[in-house]
Amino acid sequence: QVQLEESGGGQVQAGGSLRLSCTVSENIFAITGMGWQRQAPGKQRELVAVMTVVGATNYADSVKGRFTISRDGAKNTVYLQMNSLKPEDTAVYYCAADSRAPVFGNLPDFDSWGQGTQVSVFE
Repeated sequence: QVQLEESGGGQVQAGGSLRLSCTVSENIFAITGMGWQRQAPGKQRELVAVMTVVGATNYADSVKGRFTISRDGAKNTVYLQMNSLKPEDTAVYYCAADSRAPVFGNLPDFDSWGQGTQVSVFE
């Protein structure tokens, strides 16, 4: 497992933007992948976005075209840029990582999570 530390949550009006950051304790190019999950009150945790070690990305249908996952290898940091936010995006957002060494063909299967950061979107 790896250690993850998130930042950047907060409150924003619908239509606004926020950027979440997640710093990982290991070289992000030495692990299978990283991503973001979220959990709204009374709902199951769901995948928001994921990036593999080679940079391939995947997004939940509900955020495609609005959210972008990116990384800075020099800082071992992954970002989630969230634009055109909607009230239904309100949730606790968790940074996640698959700490396994990359193996060709392996897709991320998260085994480490941050403490979570609250994102609240109001009308």
